[in-house]
Amino acid sequence: MASQEIEALSGALARLPGLGPRSARRAVLWLVKNREQALPALLEALDAVSETLVECETCGNVDTKSPCGICADARRDAKSLCVVEDVSDVWALDRARLFQGRYHVLGGKLSALDGVRPEDLNIAALLSRVEGGEIDEVVLAMNATLEGQTTAHYLAERLEPFNLRITQLAHGLPVGGELDYLDEGTLAQALRARRPLG
Repeated sequence: MASQEIEALSGALARLPGLGPRSARRAVLWLVKNREQALPALLEALDAVSETLVECETCGNVDTKSPCGICADARRDAKSLCVVEDVSDVWALDRARLFQGRYHVLGGKLSALDGVRPEDLNIAALLSRVEGGEIDEVVLAMNATLEGQTTAHYLAERLEPFNLRITQLAHGLPVGGELDYLDEGTLAQALRARRPLG
């Protein structure tokens, strides 16, 4: 049996997304075996982040400064805005380096079952950004769930009065996906979004 402190560390790591109890124990064992090099660096990094972490006042991203690095980057296209549900979506899209505009984090999605209403999300700030008139296109990058699509439709209605292009990420067949293994919802979306070849 490990000590109470080691069990507490393992339990804390197990609560992180993507780590279960077994993975957390392996991480703790690795940290214990490499404690001379790994632990001081990890503690220093955690301490630095906990003291400097802030939410960007412009887009809702998480960074060590506000405005965040994305909002402050003058090379970004200020006329194009990608709306996402969560900070993890910003990081995933930006890691791909395919979108050169700026982002807006809603902080969730509309959900009647969970009691999440429009006023619970960062929608007012989105509308304020659009009202400035500098944005030409809003990309609705919601997850392909019922709640995500409900949120996208609600936002499209709220953005309709503004003179801008409203687009949505395509949904459907994943690259390398085989029809035999796809669910009916994905297949239906792929058929609805079909386009001419060539």
